[in-house]
Formats: sequence, C-alpha cells, structure tokens
Amino acid sequence: MVKITDVARRAGVSPSTVSYALSGKRPISDATRLRVQAAVRELGYRADGGRSPAGRRTKVLALAVPMRSGVHVPVVTQFAVSVVTAARAHDHDVLLLTEGEGEEALRRAADTGLADAVIVMDVQLQDPRLPLLRSRGLPSVLIGVPAEPDGLTCVDLDFRAAGELCVDHLARLGHRVVALVGSPPEVYVRRTAFARRLVEGFTSAVHRHGLTSAVHPCGTGRDAARAIAERLVRELPALTGVVVHNEPLLDPLIDAFERLGLSIPGDLSLTAVCPSPLAASARVPVTSVAVPSAELSTRAVHLLVRKLSGAPVPGATLLPPLLTERASTAPRGA
Repeated sequence: MVKITDVARRAGVSPSTVSYALSGKRPISDATRLRVQAAVRELGYRADGGRSPAGRRTKVLALAVPMRSGVHVPVVTQFAVSVVTAARAHDHDVLLLTEGEGEEALRRAADTGLADAVIVMDVQLQDPRLPLLRSRGLPSVLIGVPAEPDGLTCVDLDFRAAGELCVDHLARLGHRVVALVGSPPEVYVRRTAFARRLVEGFTSAVHRHGLTSAVHPCGTGRDAARAIAERLVRELPALTGVVVHNEPLLDPLIDAFERLGLSIPGDLSLTAVCPSPLAASARVPVTSVAVPSAELSTRAVHLLVRKLSGAPVPGATLLPPLLTERASTAPRGA
C-alpha cells in the first residue's frame, strides 16, 4: 500500500507538505503542488489509504462545473444548490470543482480520494474529460449527453425535442418566418452538447414545417440584444416568431424589438428555453420550455448514489420537454 511518505520521497518534499498540497489547508507553491500531484498519479496514492471492498468512503460527491465564458452563473447556481440539497438527503456533502477546463480537478479528485463520485456539468459533444472518467475508478453521472455516451451515465433535458417543440408551437399559431437567438458564440465553439442539440431540433422542425428561418448565436446584455434585433429585422423583414436560448437576454430582447416598433406578442411571438421562474418574471411573461434544474440535479444524485451501492442504472435518461404558454405568443396577425 502506497503511503504518504512514499509520495513525499518521490516529490522531494516532507509528508506534511504532501498533506497540505492535497488538502489545501495551507498555501503551497504551484511548482510544489504539481510535483506532489505527479507523484500521487505515478504511485497511485489515495489519501484514504485505498478503499476496501466493504468501502470506507468520504461521503462526499464532487460537482464539476467549469466556470467558463458564456456560462450563465445564476442557472449554474440553481443546479449547484439542488445538487447539495439532494446530496444532503442521502447524507453526503458536495465538493465544488470550478476549474476552467476541469480535467485536472477531476484527476485530483480521483487520484486523492477527495470524493466518492462526481457529477459533471457543461458537457461538450467531444468532452476532453471523458477519457479520464472512463479510465479512472471514480463513479460519475453527467448532466448532459456527449456525442458518444457509451459506458457513461447521463441525464438531461431532451434539448433537441425542446427546440422542436418551440417551433411546433409557433407553426401551430401560423408563424412562417422564425429565428433562433442562441447562446453566446463561445458556447457553440466549445460544441456544448445542450446548445448544439437545441439548434438541431429547431432546424429539424423548421424543415418539417417548411418555414423560413435564421439561427444566430448572441452575447448577453442590452447592446447585444439591440444588435441582434436590428439584424433579424433587417435580414428577415417578415419575421413574426423568435425562439430564445439565452436566459439573460429575455428582457433586453423584448425592449430591443419594442424600440424597433414591434410589440410582443402583437407583431412578434417570443418563446424561450430557460428556467420557468425567469420566463414567468420577464417584463412580458414568456412562453417557455422549462429547464428543470432541480429535477435534473436530484436525478443525477440519485443515480450516483445507486452506482455507489452497486445497483444497476440506465445509460442515458432524457426528460421530455414541457411547454407553458404565457403572454408572449399569439396567432400570427392577432
């Protein structure tokens, strides 16, 4: 069994330095910390001395949610709070991993025994964290579905079906020219799974109904909202329906269209895919497909606890989208 003294000898530091580097209880230089982490990986050291078949566990679940550009922090916070609440119901605490790319944080959690298992968010279609999850013995659940989910446990809203449902609703109201105002550009550059799949669903439904359409990523804030509204009106003068997949943009976009002389929903019907409270509290309450953060988080924790107990779990669970009609949509020409 590898001991902390073995790691100290390999890294050329004292055992207490190894302890501090792994626990974070005292500041350690980056160079020393990296040497310790390299020694931990090379020797296969676990801070708990290795788990026996009976299982001495930390009763800690890690939540890997990289704080990247384009991530909407209030929605991430909703997920995190729901994970913590569900974990406490199972007598577990939660370790939050927010490192930008996430690979090193996951490796550290796996190699040092800081957590029994991990929930992974902001999943990309070709996520660079997946090889690590597949090669380490750390049980995991993804909130999101990568392009190749074989061997992984995933849970998410069916974002493809959500995009279709929004277009179906607008088409049923008679709208023939529609647009998708999407997430910030960097979200698509990273090939974030939920954003890409919503575009696929939007595009599929547009083709099925024979509609004219446009898809545009968009930043956040009033300047971005004004620019995208002006562009859409210029490029699609017959536009009467918009789907928004960008939570912070709801009120700024309503304001921007109204400044251009378009009332909601008299001239333009607006739908969104976002948490229900955000849609309901917009200046014009917005018809929306809910992103059920509490249910997704609770299911992820439940699946992880089942995996830890050795119980079988499904590979992928997709929640069907539910659309709630509010004041922002009306029949075309109404």
